[in-house]
Amino acid sequence: MDTNNTMRDRTITAGKAKGVGNVRYIAVTAMLSAVAFILMFCDFPIPFLIPDFIEMDVSELPALIGAFAMGPMCGVLVCLVKNLLHLMITSTGGVGELSNFLLGASFVLTAGLVYKHKKTRKNAVLGAILGAAVMAAFSVVSNYFLTYPVYYNFMSEDMVLSLYQAILPSVKNILQCLIIFNMPFTFVKGLLSAGITFLIYKHISPILKGTQR
Repeated sequence: MDTNNTMRDRTITAGKAKGVGNVRYIAVTAMLSAVAFILMFCDFPIPFLIPDFIEMDVSELPALIGAFAMGPMCGVLVCLVKNLLHLMITSTGGVGELSNFLLGASFVLTAGLVYKHKKTRKNAVLGAILGAAVMAAFSVVSNYFLTYPVYYNFMSEDMVLSLYQAILPSVKNILQCLIIFNMPFTFVKGLLSAGITFLIYKHISPILKGTQR
C-alpha cells in the first residue's frame, strides 16, 4: 500500500469536505439573515401592557436556529446582517439597528455557547432561557444609555415617561420604566423565539446541516 498516496487522498477528501462545509455555512447564514430581515417587519404592539412604540417581533428566531445548527457565531452573523440590511432602508442613524444587534447577539451567543458545550435538549432549553435573561438585563442598559437618548431628539423624556405612566401611573422615571416594562418584555420576546425554535428545529436542522436523507 502506498502510504503517501493514501494520506494525500485523505487530505484532498478532507479539503473538499471543508470547502463544502464553508459554502453551506455561508449559504445558511445568508438565508437565515434574509428571513430575519423579513421578520423585522412582522412586528406588532401589545396594547395595555407596554407603550405602542415598543413592538414585539421574532426576528431573533432565525439567529437562534443558526446558533444551534451552525454554531454561536452563525447566530451573531445573522443578527449583524439583518441589521445592516435594515440600516439601508431606514433613517434612524443606525442607533436602533446597533441596539437590536447588541441585544440579539447577546441572546443567541449565550444560548449557542451553552448548547455547544453539550448538545442536548436540556442544554438548548437552558441556553435559551439564560440567553433571554441576558438580553433582558442588557436591554435596560442599552435603552437607557443608547436608544432612548436618541428618542429624546424627537420626543421629550417627559412625553416618553407619560406613555408609560398611562399604563402604570406609579412609575417615576425612565429607568424604573425600563426595569418594570422593557426588561420582562424583552425576556418574553426571547422565550417566544426559543419556543418557536423548539417546535421547528428538529424538522429543519437536518436540512441546514446537510444531513437529511
